[in-house]
Amino acid sequence: MSLASRSQYYRRIFSAYLGPGRSQLTFWHEMPEINPRARTDQLGEYYMLFRQKADYAGPFDSDGVPQLDYRGAIGRQYNPIAIAQWGLANYNLFCETADVNCRQKIMRAADWLSSHLEQNSHGMWVWNHQFDWEYRDTLKAPWYSGLAQGQGISLLLRAYAHSKLQKYLEAAQLAFVSLTRPVGQGGVLVEDGEQNLWIEEYLVVPPTHILNGFIWALWGVFDYWLAHRDAQAKEIVDRCVHTMLRNLQRFDIGYWSLYEQSGTWLPMLASPFYHRLHIVQLQVMHKLTGESLFGEFAARWEGYARVRTNRTRALIEKSMFKLFYY
Repeated sequence: MSLASRSQYYRRIFSAYLGPGRSQLTFWHEMPEINPRARTDQLGEYYMLFRQKADYAGPFDSDGVPQLDYRGAIGRQYNPIAIAQWGLANYNLFCETADVNCRQKIMRAADWLSSHLEQNSHGMWVWNHQFDWEYRDTLKAPWYSGLAQGQGISLLLRAYAHSKLQKYLEAAQLAFVSLTRPVGQGGVLVEDGEQNLWIEEYLVVPPTHILNGFIWALWGVFDYWLAHRDAQAKEIVDRCVHTMLRNLQRFDIGYWSLYEQSGTWLPMLASPFYHRLHIVQLQVMHKLTGESLFGEFAARWEGYARVRTNRTRALIEKSMFKLFYY
């Protein structure tokens, strides 16, 4: 990241955290919670509750579709991941309450997702982000994400199951193809030198294997398998579960979890929010797969978070990483 880009990055972070009113972080940083009503044998409620996201207060566009306010030069933008999560949150609430307002929000999210798929340079249908984003490398608009692909599919399949509107199923089928193709062919998969299969949230070289994005994206593939009993989806799920089981230890630094495999001298630790998210995601993975190792790591990382010195050390080292890298 250049000095100018880093300066812009810190101004954006300062504005998001300390500026007046709601920022895009208001949407993302709710308390992660597992959904006890979610099923593992058929498509039903989503695996996390997203309670606060169901009641997102805006901004919205003129059609009632949520936008996120990134402030500064980026401003208000559509984020396909946020739209999918807002829809999933309202799907859970609709299943619980039968509230017609929740149903309308589900349809708004599904309509936006089904109408905003675009073909990338390899002919894959993806949801693009239409703004530059500062990460390790600047992600230049339009850019797409394995996380968006997975969560968009999770919402569209549920919207189709409820409404039987064919356009939702067709959009999910188009989006799924990217989750079966490597990055070099326009997809979002990376196979490392040990034949581990990863779904990448941010498509950079070398890949960074962001843990939370990998897991959320994988749930979209799992949902596709639940809905269609698709053999290719099942193979990808099995390979990615194997990848996680083999590599979870790499995300454990003895007192906290890592956000990603940055490949830098200083590791990129998870923030307190993302550490908690990892715990909930691993609890869900334990339920989905029956693999005890997921539950063991969830319990271990929950134990780390209960120790004040761990929390303080993690916050300091996370800040140091941001200062020196991205």
